[in-house]
Amino acid sequence: MARFHVIDLDGSLPAQEPLRRRIDAGTATRIDAVDLAGRLRIVASRRALRRLAARLPPAQGMAGATVTFYGSGDFHHLTTGLVAALDEPVTIVHFDNHPDWVRFPATHNCGAWVNRALSLRHVYKVVTIGPCSGDLVRPELQLANLAAVRDGRIALYPWRHPPSRVWGRYGHTRCYRQEGDHLQWRNLAEESWTDFLDELIEEIPTRAVWITIDKDVLARGEALTNWDQGALPLGHLLAAVERLSGTRWIAGVDVCGDWSESRFSDPFRAALARFDHPPLERPNAADLAVNARVNAELMDLFDRVLS
Repeated sequence: MARFHVIDLDGSLPAQEPLRRRIDAGTATRIDAVDLAGRLRIVASRRALRRLAARLPPAQGMAGATVTFYGSGDFHHLTTGLVAALDEPVTIVHFDNHPDWVRFPATHNCGAWVNRALSLRHVYKVVTIGPCSGDLVRPELQLANLAAVRDGRIALYPWRHPPSRVWGRYGHTRCYRQEGDHLQWRNLAEESWTDFLDELIEEIPTRAVWITIDKDVLARGEALTNWDQGALPLGHLLAAVERLSGTRWIAGVDVCGDWSESRFSDPFRAALARFDHPPLERPNAADLAVNARVNAELMDLFDRVLS
């Protein structure tokens, strides 16, 4: 049976009826971290990360997977700390509209957490599924870790993206083929999802898998986030989670991508948020209801497939 943790950083989660009902019933644990949000959002300070870690319940080994919800994708770098608590080799399967693979600056930030995770000795590989974003446009200029893709430590499968202009030599992988100065990505939108999931299972080198989901991988109408959004169908995401849970031990899951207004007390994070985020739209209750619905579907699936 899955255990649910709700880290309340930005108020986006306890207000959702499906999560509130579970918290009230004691089947989900709310962890109050609102006071830390300003020092964790976009870029995390080490002190804030330590204070948050001290509030999390201890890991319970093989006694069922823990599913952690924590609000906006601005906090996606919390994945690294959650995975760090594991004690066996693991592959991270990462659903996101952004690869989060930036090599600089070397901070705990939401655009670079994949590299932080790969620095952990027990993380063998990160498989990123679903990007459609501009992060793949001239990725070298955006300081992307293409060397890790070339070497097989990152496998990146866009949902749909044109070729990427590059200057280096990266050869061929399962994810792309290099033709001259362009990487020709596979586009999952043009492939059989069932066949891709068969291939995904084959390429995971570890018994344990950690699943991390940023709902901005989904299209508008199936999520509402702080970021530009992709086009992976929700049904594909649910099918992938079910297939992974049927073939590998799921060591844990984390979910972000809920909408919340960015609030900062320092100009540095405020400037980063303004630069990275699309123009702010203030959604109404009907707009936000889609996030509650999708979170409810995810929780029902986790209840069914995780043990």
